[in-house]
Amino acid sequence: MEISLKGKVALITGASKGIGKAIAKAYADAGASVLISSRKQDALEAAAAEIGGDVEVFAAHAGDPEQAAACVARCVERFGAVDVLVNNAATNPYQGPSIDIDLPRYDKTWEVNLRGPLVWTQEAWRRSMQERGGTVINIASIGGMSIEPSIGIYNTTKAALIHLTRTLAAELAPDVRVNAIAPGLVKTDMARALWEPAEEAIAQSMPLGRLGEPADIANAALFLASDLSSWVTGHTLVVDGGALLGPAARRRSS
Repeated sequence: MEISLKGKVALITGASKGIGKAIAKAYADAGASVLISSRKQDALEAAAAEIGGDVEVFAAHAGDPEQAAACVARCVERFGAVDVLVNNAATNPYQGPSIDIDLPRYDKTWEVNLRGPLVWTQEAWRRSMQERGGTVINIASIGGMSIEPSIGIYNTTKAALIHLTRTLAAELAPDVRVNAIAPGLVKTDMARALWEPAEEAIAQSMPLGRLGEPADIANAALFLASDLSSWVTGHTLVVDGGALLGPAARRRSS
């Protein structure tokens, strides 16, 4: 089935690599005009060249409200609207027991992972979606539904993002749909420390027998941005290869 986003404008944060870039490519391939944002201009330009299509770039720190406002304004100026906002940017500056985290890294994690999506959604709402409607997709994590001691604060922000998704879905209905995607372990640079040391063993422990690829999340984001999901809001779509089912659900062949 071909999913079309022709005539739509999408803005994606954290889109110079990994999941964000994969979503941007899926949207561009489906006919959308796309603005991609991240902190580094050169990385954005390289990503845009790979993505192709009608793509604009704008360097912005996802946790900075002024830069978020400027980026959304540029998207509206360039393309006329923000029909789809994907809050993908995230950070995890600390790995270890939650009880030991220092406050600067705690604050940075919340600034980018939770305050950021709210600020970007506020800007998209005020400048475009309040008048013409739209779709917001927050990239959460299955960590927001489980316990992982080494990244507990990161996962806490993702749990809060799932709740924020439901809250905004209720507040912005019926003209704006707000959903989230909760990826499992995906082979990205950000998650490299989690999967690279034992990729094969982790893959074999999962019901579907492999780790996720950015394209797996992009496919879900394409569905949630399209009219095929027009009666879906306040939902968190888990895309994790069955990881939340636990080890008892491993494949028969394992």
